[in-house]
Amino acid sequence: MLAKPAIRTSSQRSSKSGALMVASLQLVLTSCSAAGAPSFTLFGAFFPGWMFCGLTGVAGAIAARTVFTGSGLSSLLPYQLFLCTAIGVIVAIIAWFIWFGR
Repeated sequence: MLAKPAIRTSSQRSSKSGALMVASLQLVLTSCSAAGAPSFTLFGAFFPGWMFCGLTGVAGAIAARTVFTGSGLSSLLPYQLFLCTAIGVIVAIIAWFIWFGR
């Protein structure tokens, strides 16, 4: 006698696809290693290192803009927004390597 093939209900299919989605999201959305994210205590709260480096980069871009404006280079340099943004990114990356580079 031949056995009937099992008929899957929609709830069984959705539970398997939901479990697969949760498992794939866990792999994609994992954060830093088991040691934790680079952070330091500031006023009793953990302050993430990337935010500190980002603020350092913004300060570097503002300083570059101030120097360019004060020295008169702002009239000679094209694409000042991109230039100051690039300088800010470079300052942020250097700050990251200085404080958190291993």
